[in-house]
Amino acid sequence: MILITGGCGYIGSHINKQLHSAGFDTVVLDNLSTGHADAARWGRFVRGDLCDADMVAAVLKEWPIEAVLHFAAFSLVEESVRDPQKYYRNNIGGTLNLLEAMLAAGVYKMVFSSSGAVYGLPSETPIPETHATAPLNPYGYTKNIIERVLRDYQQAYGMNSVALRYFNAAGADNDGELCERHDPETHLIPSLLKGLKAGRAVTIYGEDYPTPDGTCVRDYIHVKDLAHAHVLALQKLLAGPCADAYNLSTGHGCSVRDVVGTVEEVTGQRLEVVAAERRAGDPPVLVGDPAKAKRELGWQTRYSLLEMIGDQWSAMGGLKG
Repeated sequence: MILITGGCGYIGSHINKQLHSAGFDTVVLDNLSTGHADAARWGRFVRGDLCDADMVAAVLKEWPIEAVLHFAAFSLVEESVRDPQKYYRNNIGGTLNLLEAMLAAGVYKMVFSSSGAVYGLPSETPIPETHATAPLNPYGYTKNIIERVLRDYQQAYGMNSVALRYFNAAGADNDGELCERHDPETHLIPSLLKGLKAGRAVTIYGEDYPTPDGTCVRDYIHVKDLAHAHVLALQKLLAGPCADAYNLSTGHGCSVRDVVGTVEEVTGQRLEVVAAERRAGDPPVLVGDPAKAKRELGWQTRYSLLEMIGDQWSAMGGLKG
């Protein structure tokens, strides 16, 4: 049985679905601060917060957990700059509670949801996993710290782990059961699509970055590709000892303006865009090198930016009427 913390969120719910398709039984633990209870359609659901150490310990004792997939973290870069305490308490403190409960229950396997934000301002692009980590914001710091904790726990306690460094997840699943629905929505693609459906202008942040068109460049990856990588990472973890990190990326960057153009291509509609000042903590370019994941996990992306946007648009009802 697999414990999925944050399994009612966007990424966690997609991974829960794919794990069940791959034959795994799951328990979802989520405090529903940003997730949705109706996304826990597979396995068992427990409502609880990782900052409640006694509750976490009870969950690990109640179920025969073999491994943990850990997604329960706050993830808004700009908010982390405004309110770092919230991020350190939840992302670090909550994870330490989880690890303590895992050790007490004899559970020594974790797939950790990390981030390309650990790299900060990269000196080379695409970024390999060997690149130095130097986060620019508290959100990135929390991910970097937990990666360090996991390496230390492997050496000291035999806690095996795979840290998956996400770049920009997007898209929805084919059945229309799951899609991005954050409140407030801060991710670029669903924000653009929501603005289009509502007939209002959409704000993009920063047009003076050192990039070809002045807007941020990011590496967008379909959430279905992301979910498949977690199944492969879990299989690696179950096969033997490890403490490693992998980029989940395509190796190709798209600017904000590129995404705007692709949204217009998918929908056949003109999108009104308003430029604003940069957001705090945003690096100009984040593009990851996926070669290691392809080589060691047997993973590679299958879906394009066009398909990511098309799937999200369809899931939002954009193709109806």
